[in-house]
Amino acid sequence: MDITIRKTPTSVNTGVFRKPTFTDTIIPYSSNHPPQHKYAAIRFLYKRLNSYQLHETEYQREENIIQSILRNNSFPLPPWKPKTQKDQPPYNAPTKQKWTTFTNTGSETSYITKFFKQTNLKIAYRTANNIQSYLTQNTRTKDIFALSGVYELTCPDCGKVYVGQTGRDIRTRFNEHKRSFIHNSQT
Repeated sequence: MDITIRKTPTSVNTGVFRKPTFTDTIIPYSSNHPPQHKYAAIRFLYKRLNSYQLHETEYQREENIIQSILRNNSFPLPPWKPKTQKDQPPYNAPTKQKWTTFTNTGSETSYITKFFKQTNLKIAYRTANNIQSYLTQNTRTKDIFALSGVYELTCPDCGKVYVGQTGRDIRTRFNEHKRSFIHNSQT
């Protein structure tokens, strides 16, 4: 789904496909995200670049686009370039790893997680602001009458206003006012 195939009279050329609505936006280098999150998109772009058998001109064009994406998102140049499959060490059977997650709060998180690198514990990072927090609606509405605080009541007969404060919930205090009104209490 992310390759373009062009058939010519003598051969078939492949290239990287981008939607017409493509923007070159990735997590900016200056954002408060873990470096692993920032570089994930770059690793993906280079992995895709090296995964397909692209013609030399297509390869160079795609590499220029990646460079442009890095520049537009304030990444330092020359860019970090991940190892290609040729540079990867031979595959070894995975050992069972223990993982933990940290919410990224900035450089402090990197400082703390540096201590775990010497252990058998693997670290995954997450951020506090994610798309789920923006898309999830809070269906629980707070009952404002179950809270304490300052309130204002207006007399339906004379229009006088009473402002009060209570440490109990407002519903209880309102019911006391209502009883006083019904019984015409002067308190």
